[in-house]
Order: sequence, then structure tokens, then C-alpha cells
Amino acid sequence: MAAQRRIAAALMRGGTSKGVFFHRADLPEEGALRDRVILAAFGGGDPYGRQIDGLGGATSTTSKVVIIGPPSVPDADVDFTFGQVSVTAPMIDWGGTCGNLTSAVGPFAIEEGLVRGTDPLTAVRIWQTNTRKHIVARIPTEGGLPQVEGDYAIDGVPGSGAKIVLEFLSPGGAMTGRLLPTDRPAETLDAPGVGRLEVSLVDAVNPVVFLRAEALGLTATEGPERIDGDVALLARLEAVRAHAAVRMGLARTPEEATTRSPGVPKIAFVAPPATYTTISGAMVAADAQDVTARIMSMGRLHRAFAASGAAATAVAALIDGTVVHDVVRAGPSGERLIRLGHPSGVMEIGAAVTRDGDGWRADKVITQRTARRLMEGRVLIPASVWPVAQPAAAAPASRRG
Repeated sequence: MAAQRRIAAALMRGGTSKGVFFHRADLPEEGALRDRVILAAFGGGDPYGRQIDGLGGATSTTSKVVIIGPPSVPDADVDFTFGQVSVTAPMIDWGGTCGNLTSAVGPFAIEEGLVRGTDPLTAVRIWQTNTRKHIVARIPTEGGLPQVEGDYAIDGVPGSGAKIVLEFLSPGGAMTGRLLPTDRPAETLDAPGVGRLEVSLVDAVNPVVFLRAEALGLTATEGPERIDGDVALLARLEAVRAHAAVRMGLARTPEEATTRSPGVPKIAFVAPPATYTTISGAMVAADAQDVTARIMSMGRLHRAFAASGAAATAVAALIDGTVVHDVVRAGPSGERLIRLGHPSGVMEIGAAVTRDGDGWRADKVITQRTARRLMEGRVLIPASVWPVAQPAAAAPASRRG
């Protein structure tokens, strides 16, 4: 029986997400073989939805892969490639990025010796290959290594840790090339079975389709049980998301959006600030928020809020005429801190947006997260995943054995 192959990996938590980190050099080249290896590592494509035969956590927020490599562009220290590994289908969505796991890229790079720690704060310049955008992560370090413990807490993660500051530079047009992919802050979308809805299509860090919660008969204070337990509602949300993907130019058909790009764009519904109870039982007061919102992740309600989606929400809040701007608590435009109420609490996101002729430009988004390495070792990949080796005699003379 052929032995399993071993690949070095680390399990990292970044913000409210968790993922397996690989060095690019340790994986096959981009393509079908690389996907098969990663799916085998995660137990992806599990029809029982448990990822029992791999490292995946059986939820969208815990079934993510990160590939780190040397920089491919100037002014960067590392390349960061993100993949959303499906729990039940044998596929990986390589579109978009993960804002939460971005916070773990810097610590991984420092711990792996790709970036030298410069106490007390190490800046790691990240090139996000999916979106082709620059990010600067500022990591507290001690003795040249990332600090783990600290007093900064984020809702959705127990305890506290060292504060990591992320600055997404010029985040507009990450996947579509334009901050407002259709050049309109709001428009009407007609999805069969759903009807005509006013939406805002915004592409900042990740593309997101926004709509008012009330248009769905919701308040944006709902928890996972309410949303995930309503099969008809999930179907309506996916119909809107899939048709928005076509309008944004991210898929040719709604069917393609559902089957090949389930993670991008994301869909979020928003409402004016309202008091609600979190999934942990704590109360969030209306005056502690600027907007109450919920975001979907791979067809289910995110238990907190995708950091990339939060970035798009903060940017949309500063653009006149978007559905987010229309419900957000009044405040200054241009550059502002937005307090976003989500199922686990409140998240703060800073955004800077300026007029650019007749349109808008997103200058930056800043957020704070915590991160920690949870495990390091080797992932075992069954031999059957790899191509059958050809006999040495059949190899061309110039090929190395």
C-alpha cells in the first residue's frame, strides 16, 4: 500500500475565521491537482457536511485555505492567496479574499522567517493575489516574534489577544475593477421568484450586494437559527446574490454564480441601528451601533461578520445614495469609523472615501483583529490523490529523475 504524502501546514485563527496555511512551494502548481490536494486535506466535498475525513471545521468560517509565498510584485513582503473550501461540494472558490484571515498572514510570515520581526511593531506588506491589492498588517512583536496575548477583544472570539491593525490600500474594484461595478450607488434588481428589489453593488476588499432587511421582511437583528432555518428565505437570498453576480460581471449566468462562485459576491442586509441580543445572550444597544447588519457566508448566516464584507459596508456607508448610506446613523462623510452590529456583537471599521469626478474612490479601510497559531505539523494526503508516477524509462532524457 502506498504511503500517504506529508505536507507542512499550520492551523491559524485570524479574527473570527480559522484556516489551514501552506507555503506555496509545498503545494503543486495552481490547477486541478492543487485543488485535489487541498480538498483531501480539508475533507472537502463531504456529503454529510462534517468534513470528518479532514481538517475542515464543517462551517464556511472554518473551512478556508491560505497559501503564502514570496512576493510577486514590488513593495510587498509576501503573496497571500485565499481559497474558500466548500464543506459539501468538491470545489474551492478562489474568488475574493478573507479579511479575517488576512490578520493571520503577518504572524505566519514572521513565524516562518519570511519577514524579520522589528520590535515592538512589525509592518508586513501583503500582496493579495486574488484581488491584486496591497495590504499593510502591523503586528505587535516581542523578541522578533508575534505577540499572542493582549487586552484587545473582538466580538465573536472568546478572550482577548494582541491587537493587529490591517490597512487595506485602495480597496475599490478588488474583483470587478470598479468600486461601483455598475456606476450606480443603488439600482433595481429583478430576480425570478423574489421580485424587484433595490440593491447596492459595491466592490471594496470583496464585492458585496446590499439590500434593506425590510425588503425581505427582516429586521437585521435575526440570528442563525431564524435565517438558516428558513429554506425559502435562503433560496431568495441566493437568487438575489446570483443575479447580482451576473450584473457585476462576476458570472455569466445565475446558475454559474451558484455552482462556481458561491463565496463571491457576498450578500448582506442592513437596517437602522436597533437593540438586539447576540448569539451569546448579550444585549447590543442601538446607540452602540451606526448600522445593524447581517451577512451570508456560503449560503448560511455568518455568526459574526466577514471582515471583507465589513470593509465594503463601511465604504458603502460613506457613499451617498447606497442602501447602506440610507440606513446608517448620521455622521461625517469622507473618513469615518463605522460601528457595525452583527450576530456576535459590534465591529468597528474605519474607511476613507472621496469624490472622484462624477464617481467615488475608496482610499483605504482600516480594521483591527487578533490572530493566533493553533497548530503546526504535517497534513497527510492519500497517495491516490496524486497522479500515477510514470516509469523512469518513459521519461525524456532531459527530465530530472
